[in-house]
Amino acid sequence: MKELKVKSSMLSLVHGDITEIETDAIVNAANTNLILGGGVAGAIKAKGGPTIQDECNKIGSTYVGGAIITTGGKLKAKYVIHAVGPRMGEGNEDQKLKNATFNSLKLMDEYKLKTIAFPAISTGIFGYPIERCAKIMLSTTIEYLEGNTQIDQVIFCLYTSSDFEVFEKELK
Repeated sequence: MKELKVKSSMLSLVHGDITEIETDAIVNAANTNLILGGGVAGAIKAKGGPTIQDECNKIGSTYVGGAIITTGGKLKAKYVIHAVGPRMGEGNEDQKLKNATFNSLKLMDEYKLKTIAFPAISTGIFGYPIERCAKIMLSTTIEYLEGNTQIDQVIFCLYTSSDFEVFEKELK
């Protein structure tokens, strides 16, 4: 595990399954319709139960770069923040990924939550390059933590060892 202290917060990298992490919130790499399909969302749906999708259905949708919050259902995390990252080729992808990361962190402060775990947003079926994802998500998070926040810990939970290595290299 790699760690970086940013003001009074800790930024950590772990290799593993985000649905097994005990944090106040985990981030779902969502789509605009908030339908929990495959990848991270599918794992969250399978372990968290139908409550999470029911809450998403009530909210309806959000925009690319946006983030909404639901309870965590049966997950170890109390909440799920559904952040919509960009699909490669739709245009302005870097700014949209930055917004999805920033808006997730902003929800943490709005709900007075202390710990959060992110996956590598948009790098699955949305086709976003992992190297660019690591650079943008890490720099956005560090910039946010340097500001006025009560977040104690931000964890990047990478499912594959190759993704973990990319984030580790970028953090150095």
